[in-house]
Amino acid sequence: MKIAKAISLICVFLMSAALIYGFTAGDFTADGARLLSNPWGVVSIVDLYVGFVLFSGWIIFREKSWIKAIIWVALMMVFGFFTGSLYAYLALVRSGGDWRQFWMGARADKERSGS
Repeated sequence: MKIAKAISLICVFLMSAALIYGFTAGDFTADGARLLSNPWGVVSIVDLYVGFVLFSGWIIFREKSWIKAIIWVALMMVFGFFTGSLYAYLALVRSGGDWRQFWMGARADKERSGS
């Protein structure tokens, strides 16, 4: 689990740097228009959002609170895998070394109690 924590934390820092670079050096509208004018740019965007949706499904599955899940998903759609990396890191920390708890979140407790 230490390796997973390290990887997720490294990803948080890498995504932070990438987002800061993009927001300070790029022009979101102009660069986005160029990206969407290229067929492989469109493929990349679709691929990215498919990943967002799948990762968001895991967030919704493991969260007890719908409000928290909605907030995390909204952040995922805006900040991408910066949010995903942060969510995974926090889930790893909160799991206390229990992989079942990491993957299932609040559902792990329900399953253990027989609910």
